Amino acid sequence: MSDAAGDRDTDRGRDRGRGGSAPFAPHEWQIAWRYMRARRREGGISVIVWYALVGIALAVGTLIVVMAVMVGFRAEFTDRILGAEGHARIYPIPVVQDDGRRVSAIDDYDALAERIAAVPGVIRAAPMIEAQVLVSRGSANSGAVVRGMRISDLQDLPYVAHPELSEGSLEDLTHGIALGEGVARELGAYVGDMITMILPGGQATPFGMAPKIKTFELVYVFRVGRADVDRSRVYMTFEAAQDYFNKGDTADQVEALMAHPDLLGSRANPTEADAALIRAAGHNRVLWTWKDANGAFLSALDVERAVMFMILSLVVVIAALNIISGLVMLVKNKGRDIGILRTMGLTQGAVMRIFFLCGAGIGTLGTAIGVGLGILFVIYIDPIFDVVNFLAGGGIWNPEIRMLTEFPAELRWQDVAASAGLALALSYGITLFPARRAARLDPVEALRYE
Repeated sequence: MSDAAGDRDTDRGRDRGRGGSAPFAPHEWQIAWRYMRARRREGGISVIVWYALVGIALAVGTLIVVMAVMVGFRAEFTDRILGAEGHARIYPIPVVQDDGRRVSAIDDYDALAERIAAVPGVIRAAPMIEAQVLVSRGSANSGAVVRGMRISDLQDLPYVAHPELSEGSLEDLTHGIALGEGVARELGAYVGDMITMILPGGQATPFGMAPKIKTFELVYVFRVGRADVDRSRVYMTFEAAQDYFNKGDTADQVEALMAHPDLLGSRANPTEADAALIRAAGHNRVLWTWKDANGAFLSALDVERAVMFMILSLVVVIAALNIISGLVMLVKNKGRDIGILRTMGLTQGAVMRIFFLCGAGIGTLGTAIGVGLGILFVIYIDPIFDVVNFLAGGGIWNPEIRMLTEFPAELRWQDVAASAGLALALSYGITLFPARRAARLDPVEALRYE
């Protein structure tokens, strides 16, 4: 029989002799706690333990904060998208006329809207006219996208009817137009001012096509919180848009609002909800969903969040590796104690569990502190960010670039659990190696020079 096998048999015999002491017995916890308490002559170990503790806490807290910010950014951006426009649009396929002109119009827009509204899951369907124009006031000019919609349909868009900031009343749209805050600011316009709208090539004259120029009163200014909307969007009534853009009794498209917009797919990955809308739309119709318009950006956010989690996980790994350094030095300094405990009857398994408790205690305490710090940071992220922005002189958060006016953060408990679980798994797994080394320490060799 080998010496190792003999040691295992001896350990089992000692366990039976003590009546089969259960793993993680109170005396093992007590010894582990005593080993973790720093002494002056073991200050090096204490410093490494504190490094490991602080490192894990900061790594876990950072991981939670970053995940919360990225989830909040995606949720806020999606909410702004879904709150400022419809979730799906039905376009007609353009038809080439005999004179070479491409005509894209819906004659039966009310009937089409009724068919779309009858599809399960659709809250509202409304005809719409959309075109690009030049708006001006005095010497100020700005390009804009005009959408002609009925007032009742506009009131169903949360961020248009109830925006972050507004001036005037949407009910007055029957005798004027509405501008996004960015457009109004660029023109220096306020409610009650007259805005000139110019449509290139919108009016036929004996000398050919000429720009169509008409003046409207500004009756409503709104701020959605998306820079691309606030700096380009103009609303007018559906009937006024038909008249101004020479549409006759037609519409450009029908917009649908869904109860569950996430059920919609894209042209590359259509869903059953897409198929139902296409069937209701009929032939010569094209479906364009909010995921088609913003899917690439949202997919990039999802990929970025997954990559950031993997990258920051490496930070947790590096922090957890400090536990090995601390435990290796602890085992080296406690060699004499291990030898004495073994000669007193402590088994290899008990020694391994003692040092495992030391490392696991560091990982657990560091993870708990990191979770607390991360949650508190996310809860108070707005005042913290305000202080950082103030100290930096402002300008860190540019809404025109990020398309959001506020710093978003959304705490999800599954992300907290994933961060904490990763840190605990790494801490416990890494602790096994030095703990096993301590258990295999030969008591004779440990006491040879004592």
